Amino acid sequence: MTAPSLASGRQRPPVPRPHDPGNGRRAGRVKLGGVGRARRREAIGLVLPSLLPVLVFSVAPLVVGILLAFTDARLVRSPEYQFVGVDNFTRLFDNSFFWESFRIGMVWAVSVTLLQLVAAMGLALLLNSDLRLQGLTRVLALIPWAMPPVVVAIMWRMIYSPNAGPLNAFLGAVGLPDSINWLGNFDTALPAVIVVGVWLGMPQTTVTLLAGLQQIPTELYEAASMDGANALRRFTSVTIPSLRPIVTSITSLNFIWNFNSFSLVYVLTEGGPGGKTMLPMLFTYLEAFKNRNIGYAAAMGVVLVAVVVILLAFYLWSQFREEKEK
Repeated sequence: MTAPSLASGRQRPPVPRPHDPGNGRRAGRVKLGGVGRARRREAIGLVLPSLLPVLVFSVAPLVVGILLAFTDARLVRSPEYQFVGVDNFTRLFDNSFFWESFRIGMVWAVSVTLLQLVAAMGLALLLNSDLRLQGLTRVLALIPWAMPPVVVAIMWRMIYSPNAGPLNAFLGAVGLPDSINWLGNFDTALPAVIVVGVWLGMPQTTVTLLAGLQQIPTELYEAASMDGANALRRFTSVTIPSLRPIVTSITSLNFIWNFNSFSLVYVLTEGGPGGKTMLPMLFTYLEAFKNRNIGYAAAMGVVLVAVVVILLAFYLWSQFREEKEK
């Protein structure tokens, strides 16, 4: 018998093909790809409402400020901007007053940050111990943090008043000189402002360190005590190593915040006397709104932003290194 031909109307059954596992994977990828795109669109929709204010109120002014730094813009009624290239930056690098304010700003930021850390560490250790009325004590320790910087500056101006201030009255009561012009003397103005900065920022650091202290297992202290370690040894061998990541984080952030300080010093001294408390942010503000040199002030702002970005990069690098070591 001969095999039926195709012309007879009967077709051969399809030859089974070997199973291709790649087809299933490709279909899975297509399906998962669609789900991934849908999830990305959903994530963008959730993030966009919070991202728009950042773009409008942070990124856009930053871009405008960078563009103004390359112009001769002035704060006038009918401004006419001209592109001047890097002239503003060239003038800035030759401006000894700006770099003096930069030096003062570094002294201010380093001093306030370190003193805040030392004072906050002592207060956190005290609040972490078994004190009577511990809850009330913690609330009182947070009072400076709850006060606006302008109110704090006005209050401390009254304390530092050379004529009727309580500080000079106390010094006179104990037989010390009682006519010191704390904010008007070249030698005492910056230290007096630093004290106010420490007092204002200490509660935030205290709360952070206190939270870290409460996370340290008590077994570590008990083991150190059994090994004969005294209180100082337990502090250096247990407390400090356990708090090192927190100390690194809060110190880096405090330094950036203190370097960018403006309102506190402006209300206290306005940069005086004789520029002894002229922080770089205050110098930039006066150049922009008193001398009306917007372009020149924008160049100062770009330099300060670059410094802050470098500090922030160092902070993020330290955080990444600590996480990698863990």
